[in-house]
Amino acid sequence: MDDEHRENHILSLMVENQPGVLSRIAGLFSGRGFNIESLCVAETTEPNISRVTLVTTGDMNIVEQIKKQLNKLINVLKVFDFTGVSHVERELVLLKIRAKPEYRAEILRLVDIFRSRVVDVGTDYYMVEVTGDQGKIKAFLDLLEPMGIKEIARTGLIALPREKQ
Repeated sequence: MDDEHRENHILSLMVENQPGVLSRIAGLFSGRGFNIESLCVAETTEPNISRVTLVTTGDMNIVEQIKKQLNKLINVLKVFDFTGVSHVERELVLLKIRAKPEYRAEILRLVDIFRSRVVDVGTDYYMVEVTGDQGKIKAFLDLLEPMGIKEIARTGLIALPREKQ
């Protein structure tokens, strides 16, 4: 597949909250050679239903094939594709940044600009949490990279469609 038609697709799945459901979804992707770029799963307001938000990459034909296969899984109740839909997306990132004395003020300035916050401080690092869409997260990480990111943990993207006005 050429890279020109590859794009990220955010899929939201409503699934039965039962053991093995996530394994079947992951097995579907791996068995057909599809990659999951990010994955986030949590219970909804109904304890017996969970929302799986995943990001995969491919052209529209591949995503349509994935959605058809997901709809065939018995524990998957609904599949929603955010492609072309007005939505809000967020990701939470925790990162440890090397905090050399010459960079401390710059790091704190960036934390303020990106409305993130320092959640832990050590003698030679800051731990920062930042939330936002993929563009904000990438911009924040690009600016901190030269200062030295020691560790990073990401939740994976979550999204909800906007209400129609």
